[in-house]
Amino acid sequence: MKRFFLTLGLAMTLLHAEPLFLLEFSGAAGPYTVEQWKTDWPGCEYEDGLSEGHGSLVIRERKPWLRVLYPKGSVGADKGGAGWRFPFGTHEAAELRYEVRLDEAFDFVKGGKLPGLCGGPKTITGGDTVNGMEGFSVRVMWRKDGRGQAYVYHMHQPSKYGDEFDFPEDFRFVPGRATAIRMQVTMNDAGKQNGALRVWADERLMVEKTTLQWRRGKTYGVDSILFNTFYGGNDESWAPPRNVWAEFSGFQVRILR
Repeated sequence: MKRFFLTLGLAMTLLHAEPLFLLEFSGAAGPYTVEQWKTDWPGCEYEDGLSEGHGSLVIRERKPWLRVLYPKGSVGADKGGAGWRFPFGTHEAAELRYEVRLDEAFDFVKGGKLPGLCGGPKTITGGDTVNGMEGFSVRVMWRKDGRGQAYVYHMHQPSKYGDEFDFPEDFRFVPGRATAIRMQVTMNDAGKQNGALRVWADERLMVEKTTLQWRRGKTYGVDSILFNTFYGGNDESWAPPRNVWAEFSGFQVRILR
């Protein structure tokens, strides 16, 4: 079941903004079907993974979690995991919250993607050019040994394949234990490098960047959850050696501006 809320107005502080979108997965424990997904995530133009049977619902701590399968040997969104883009309207600043719990037998290998935020007419991933006119994206990654980072496509990234902002050295994703992710994106003013990104894990600030440029003008803003999770990287050296999964719950979007 999905719920939509409006913000309470200018008098409300950013920290206490009510969720615009609060997701409660529909259906009983078992396979998570495309029909259920259409109900829970209305307005998406595509999905990967669910039609291939990679999604199921499990009940944990008396609430439903979406379990996403990463099959043995899979690399990339077309082979394992799941992905879609959920639009929530165009805004100048927004916050995404969710929980992720990795399989007790999770093998981090070299890394993989977790959900984040994006904006613009094009979904910018996979080495797409960031020209400030088509879009941007921010995702979380797990990396080798459970380290974490924000994986970001922005106008001044140092590589064709985005930018990497590492979490503190002592951070680790722990298999079998839920981690609460909170991500805020603030758009830059036209022609300026004053956009911001902040990422927290379990309410500890992991990443703070305040000189990013997401766009040239003001033709788009932050507008979608980029639910995108898979192993990779782009070759078999990133692949899991056995079937593993991650579980997701508690998706919220809060509009900050």
